[in-house]
Amino acid sequence: MTDSVYKVIELVGSSSESWEKAAQNAIALASESLRDLRIAEVVQMDMHIHEGKIKYYRTKLKVSFKYEG
Repeated sequence: MTDSVYKVIELVGSSSESWEKAAQNAIALASESLRDLRIAEVVQMDMHIHEGKIKYYRTKLKVSFKYEG
C-alpha cells in the first residue's frame, strides 16, 4: 500500500422508505461531486415521526475519500 491520506466527512441521508435507502441516497449524491469514495460507516439512524407514523428515515454516515490536496 502506498502512502495515502484520506479525508472523513459526515453525511446525513433521508428516505421515506428505509434507513438503507437513506444511506444510498447520501452516497449517490456525494459521489456526484467527490471522487474515490472508500469507506462508509453508519454512525446513527433515526426517524421523523408525524401523527404516530414514520414520515422519513435518516442515516448519518462517516465517509472517507482519498485526499488529493
